[in-house]
Amino acid sequence: MLYQIYETQRAMMEPFVDFAKATSKVLGNAKSPFSQNPLVQRVSAGYDLMYRLGKDYLKPEFGIQTVKVGETEVTIHERIEVKKPFCDLIRFKRYTDDVETLSQLKGQPAVLIVAPLSGHYATLLRDTVATMLKDHKVYITDWKNARTVPLSEGEFHLDDYVNYVQEFIRHVQAKYGNCHVMSVCQPTVPVLAAVSLMATRGEITPLSLTMMGGPIDARLSPTAVNNLAMNKPFSWFENNVIYKVPANFEGAGRRVYPGFLQHSGFVAMNPQNHRNSHFDYFNDLIKGDNSSVESHRKFYDEYNAVLDMDADYYLETIATVFQDFKLVNGTWDVKNLEGKPERVKPADIKTSALLTVEGELDDISGSGQTQAAHDLCSGIAKSKRQHFEAKGAGHYGIFSGRRWREQVYPQVQAFILAHHVAPKADGKPVLKADTKAVAKPKAKLKA
Repeated sequence: MLYQIYETQRAMMEPFVDFAKATSKVLGNAKSPFSQNPLVQRVSAGYDLMYRLGKDYLKPEFGIQTVKVGETEVTIHERIEVKKPFCDLIRFKRYTDDVETLSQLKGQPAVLIVAPLSGHYATLLRDTVATMLKDHKVYITDWKNARTVPLSEGEFHLDDYVNYVQEFIRHVQAKYGNCHVMSVCQPTVPVLAAVSLMATRGEITPLSLTMMGGPIDARLSPTAVNNLAMNKPFSWFENNVIYKVPANFEGAGRRVYPGFLQHSGFVAMNPQNHRNSHFDYFNDLIKGDNSSVESHRKFYDEYNAVLDMDADYYLETIATVFQDFKLVNGTWDVKNLEGKPERVKPADIKTSALLTVEGELDDISGSGQTQAAHDLCSGIAKSKRQHFEAKGAGHYGIFSGRRWREQVYPQVQAFILAHHVAPKADGKPVLKADTKAVAKPKAKLKA
């Protein structure tokens, strides 16, 4: 019922939001004889802010058109390689006419970035992708808004998430013989489970695993986010945050954790910061500081764009990761595609290298939570394991912004390169895979 009330209220507010947008543009038009009047400027800024606070934020685009590889500008084409009901695997294909650069691109490692399914879209990792594209073939999981998935597509569980990740890994392996995997925040847990299950079955596992700011062991240095999930009973989440999608969406009737509730929680974590940010935006509009205005808009276009999560997936994540700690307790069973439970045993991983990354000031995944993966992955030789703490970085700083580009990325790039095994010249993989589990690789290399 709450979801329907929210949608009704949003629909009723839409004309006023449109009016605020139009009024702001009219009053702020530089050709208007009143545009230089201080009072008119303040009124225009007020209507602009009203529009920004009331508008509906849609899924952003990655919008990565080109990247610079060395001294060459390389064109980026974004395309869907694998389409699933709840997620698409996106590839960022790189094109260039420069022969030397093309040869360089073909020899670079393939990396699967597993984006979070925790409220925001995969575009939150836009800076991560753009930076990685300079030195890697890049794929990313693009999780779908559950309210757009019809009930006919079935349910989506945490087990399905793990199985999706394995399928995507095999897809990239089939092209290049093997790959590297990077997981940011929430997916560190299901990614570790996916690779563990592959190792237990005797499948080839990725050459390296990079895990950044994730709740591998949420008991360590618990944050406000962890405390909410750990201190509320499971029934509280079922009764207070789960609602059915209204009839005006494709996923009508699906039980979800609505995006608007998640967004309220995000804002409630730092209300004063958001209040100050919007006040600064109002003043920047009046001053005509276009650079700061555009920076604010870009940030909140991303921050305010949220998606619904399927209820089964969300509730199972709460129970598995934050209440029962099944991964670290060794009690997690995941159902495979045949519906048979398989025990998650990270110690079975032998051949993948492991890099964990944490932010010194991370207030979402506390200190030591990601590093705990090293204790679980005892089968990986110490020489193939590494931990890095980004000084002065918060949660977002480890995968976006200056600290990501200057501190974290050089570590990630060097680690991947140190553990990369290039395919043979004929494009065939160096390692042999279980042909029952992994598709045969294609004959030609692609950038």
